[in-house]
Amino acid sequence: MSFDLVVWAMDATDRPEAVRDANARCVRGEHPQRPADPRVVAFYDALTSDYPDRGPRATAPGSPWAVAPLHAAADHIWMRLDENCPDVVLETIERLAGKLNLDLLDLQDGTVYPPPARVR
Repeated sequence: MSFDLVVWAMDATDRPEAVRDANARCVRGEHPQRPADPRVVAFYDALTSDYPDRGPRATAPGSPWAVAPLHAAADHIWMRLDENCPDVVLETIERLAGKLNLDLLDLQDGTVYPPPARVR
């Protein structure tokens, strides 16, 4: 079994509903045709430097990924994590999302976690 988290590069004024709406568009295959948001690029680079999603380490025992490579788009990164994913990986995801001002969507229950610095 696996679980899904998605980080989204949203505007500071966007509400959680906007994150869920953006995710619904992604599920339908609708992705913006624009340059990648620098926050998303920085998140992907930092996360995959420790937890590669390509090459032999992506599928090696102990990899946090249930599906690799990660789904990367201009405004989000969708991560399907292995059910045995270590807590340190989740803590890294949360820390990077907060540091880079990205919203974190938990697809299991639809909860949106804004970066700690941003109060809605």
